Amino acid sequence: MKKIFEILLSFLQTSQSETLQKHIFSIWRSFIRKFQAVLFRGNAKLCGDLCYEILRCCNSRLSSTRKEACALLYLLMRSNFEYSRKTSFTRVHLQVIISVSQLIGDVVGISNSYFQESLVMVNNYAKSDKAMQKTNFPLEVKDLTKRIRTVLMATAQLKEHEKNPEMLVDLQYCLAKSYASTPELRKTWLESMAKAHLRTKDYSEAAHCYLHISALVSEYLRRRGKMKPRTYPQGCAAFHMISPNIQTEESSIKDDSGMQDVHYTDSTLIENLEQAARIIEQAERYEVLGDIYKLIIPMYEVARDFERLSESYRKLFEAYNKIVEVMHSGKRLLGKYYRVAFYGQAHFDEENGKEYIYKEPKVTNLSEICDRLFNLYTYRYGKENVKLIMDSKKVNVDELDPKYAFIQVTYVTPYFTKEESKERLTEFERNNNIQRFMFETPFTKNGPAHGSITEQYKLRTILTTSHTFPYVKKRIEIIEHTEQELSPIEVAIDELHNKVIDLQEVVRAVTPDVKKLHLNLQGCVSTQVHAGPLAYAEAFLSKDKVNKYPVGKVAALKDVFK
Repeated sequence: MKKIFEILLSFLQTSQSETLQKHIFSIWRSFIRKFQAVLFRGNAKLCGDLCYEILRCCNSRLSSTRKEACALLYLLMRSNFEYSRKTSFTRVHLQVIISVSQLIGDVVGISNSYFQESLVMVNNYAKSDKAMQKTNFPLEVKDLTKRIRTVLMATAQLKEHEKNPEMLVDLQYCLAKSYASTPELRKTWLESMAKAHLRTKDYSEAAHCYLHISALVSEYLRRRGKMKPRTYPQGCAAFHMISPNIQTEESSIKDDSGMQDVHYTDSTLIENLEQAARIIEQAERYEVLGDIYKLIIPMYEVARDFERLSESYRKLFEAYNKIVEVMHSGKRLLGKYYRVAFYGQAHFDEENGKEYIYKEPKVTNLSEICDRLFNLYTYRYGKENVKLIMDSKKVNVDELDPKYAFIQVTYVTPYFTKEESKERLTEFERNNNIQRFMFETPFTKNGPAHGSITEQYKLRTILTTSHTFPYVKKRIEIIEHTEQELSPIEVAIDELHNKVIDLQEVVRAVTPDVKKLHLNLQGCVSTQVHAGPLAYAEAFLSKDKVNKYPVGKVAALKDVFK
């Protein structure tokens, strides 16, 4: 059977006349119908070889060849779906994704227009196949073709954005996401992202790439039944305490028992977890090491590897000592966050109107990130075509000159509800697994941004990102906005409440920082310069003014003073 398969495949690999080619495709249709077990049971290599050649024909210059190839590919998907009792076509799905990756790497490459046309044709076959309409088959075909389109788009843009670290990682992320069902290909792109982050010294993001790889390997081993000891991390769900992003993204792999090219073992898992631990230490996120070693240590215990157990506990001992040290010194800096919005259809295309939260290293100030982004985009669009918007007001797109590329940058801070603030007590907890951010815009009803204490309002904008920080990339898209308008008395309550939290943090420190305490006591505590607690008390709590404000707000302000 293997010899017959190779002979038939050779006809697809070599140029034929259109007449003969029609007969070749007809023979292949008969083969797929009669010998489904050969393609869909056991080793996946034969199915993979056939998928590669069919896809190569889908990229042909001849429309007749493309049409025949699309029909054959559709039949292969449908036959696999029926062979699996109408549950899925996992084998063909995986082999098509792998074949696309191989075609992209080949010298011949892929013609975007021809291949896109073929994808549309396959999709149309699925939509018009009445026998399949009551199954999930058309949706699975649509999902597969969408993944292929993403791969083609991202691959084409990689070279174009090689000077832009955020865009480069975003494109690598798109490729990794498109290969989510194919463990080895996803792992390859996650490793590429980790290397890119290490080059720019974004250690938190690099470490999370390796944590995602570890979860991917663990999920693969679980599905193959190779994580037998209960103490072993059972799939990607075991990583939920490290980051909620991990389980969401690494649970969508597809497993084909006939695939022989994936050779993951518990050693692969340990190797990636150890790598993540080394990099997370460089990121100074020592608290995460405890959770990582909770996954590693049980495997060393089962293996009776006492030397590595000793080394693991030594590293944990050092990590907890460093936590104590940085909490005493207050010198650990886990990053700053900025909202970055892009406007200008002519320049940004798909990025136009999108907003992101950028995580910047250490104490990156506003001017530094503005300079970096300005230089980055002037390199691409020209200095005369890029303009920065420095205020945090809402942008009216209709008022912007369409010939320019506009970038708005706003400093933001992590946002927590009162309940969350009570749980997130340390600096690390306030900078780990965070998804909501805020910035405030002062205004008065009269027009000017700033006014007297009793006239001062604030608009608080709360932003929610699609994933939590830290993540496998250092910018995450904003998916939700909410706004809160704070009245003058609410501004006073908010400002004093924040000041109390700052003072408590200094006073409760194991080693109080006298200078920091002095700065906090001397610092400005309201949006109006030189206004302090006494000014707030006189404005809102004096006998002649207290009745002007809601009883609940007055009580809340008094509570802050207590």
